[in-house]
Amino acid sequence: MDSLKISNWMVAGLAAALSVATAAGAQTGTQTGATAQKAPASAAGSQKPATPPLQLQNLGETTKADPFPQPNPKFFTASTPTVDTVNAFLKALWGYDSNRIWRVEAIQATPAPNVSKVVVFVSDKAPGAKVQTTAFFVTPDQMHAVAGDTVVPFGATPFADIRKTLQVRADGATRGATSKDLMLVEFADLQCPHCKEAQGTMDNLVKDFPNARVVYQSFPIVQLHPFAFKAAAYGYCVQKQKNDAFFTYAAAVFDTQEALTAEAGDETLKNAVTKAGLDPAAVDACAATQATKDQVNASIKLAEDVGVEQTPMLAVNGHLLPLTGIPYETLKTIISYQASLDGVSTGATGPAVGSTTPPTLGK
Repeated sequence: MDSLKISNWMVAGLAAALSVATAAGAQTGTQTGATAQKAPASAAGSQKPATPPLQLQNLGETTKADPFPQPNPKFFTASTPTVDTVNAFLKALWGYDSNRIWRVEAIQATPAPNVSKVVVFVSDKAPGAKVQTTAFFVTPDQMHAVAGDTVVPFGATPFADIRKTLQVRADGATRGATSKDLMLVEFADLQCPHCKEAQGTMDNLVKDFPNARVVYQSFPIVQLHPFAFKAAAYGYCVQKQKNDAFFTYAAAVFDTQEALTAEAGDETLKNAVTKAGLDPAAVDACAATQATKDQVNASIKLAEDVGVEQTPMLAVNGHLLPLTGIPYETLKTIISYQASLDGVSTGATGPAVGSTTPPTLGK
């Protein structure tokens, strides 16, 4: 696969990492509606019990018909993470959706030393909405959450470290603002069909978020796309000569992807360079140098270091999102929300985007 799909929008913002199952099939014994629900039996452990949450967590509002049971203290057998930290983590992931509500129902010690299991009930404000459940494990250093075979950053500000890494190491061609306060870093592969489809989205983001620094960061997946590495090398060489020319070059490559074959690939890349107004012979010579190959490899390493496994992927101030799996209006809402959490302005106008005031946690 070239793109990460989100099939259930109850988990959008978790990048499909922490799955939410329907309540009827959950191992926790969860039922729907206001029916009494049970958290998992407490795991063995000697950690000090955490203080259970006492209020509905829904970003500052309490619904009249609370669909969740009051948490049972016996299901809080781990001292870390705290309920406040889990709620802040979920707020960072889910807070863009004002309709979503949740409550932390268990933070349990496990047989693995200092590994905690977190159970969360999730629903929405619609009358009669089903209660669903999600569970994940938190590593001993409190830096990661693990769900299935997926590992994601954890903490009150889970995307901060990736944001800092990208501010320092992202070196692809740029559009938009010069400031790095709001960075939209697209990880893409010039031979990836889904990346081609995502370019209209990226063009719109440049227009809709004037304060964003929009970066194209090469992540050629050579196992699937044999010409992707060379296309990325050409791209860096085009960028070195003229930053804006890169996007003309990239558009030309995307438009002729089907010609990136053993027989026609080299000519296809050279034609794209010509369309960008540069000398294809000079770019070809540049792309063959070890320095350029090292730059492409460094870009691949950056993608791997921040947890990108598929393309196209967008990092919104460090928050990784699938570009082809999210409706555009929702993507704009997430970007605006992340900007508000980070205290930066998007420069956007209109009621749907540009808010810089994050909602508050429930009291």
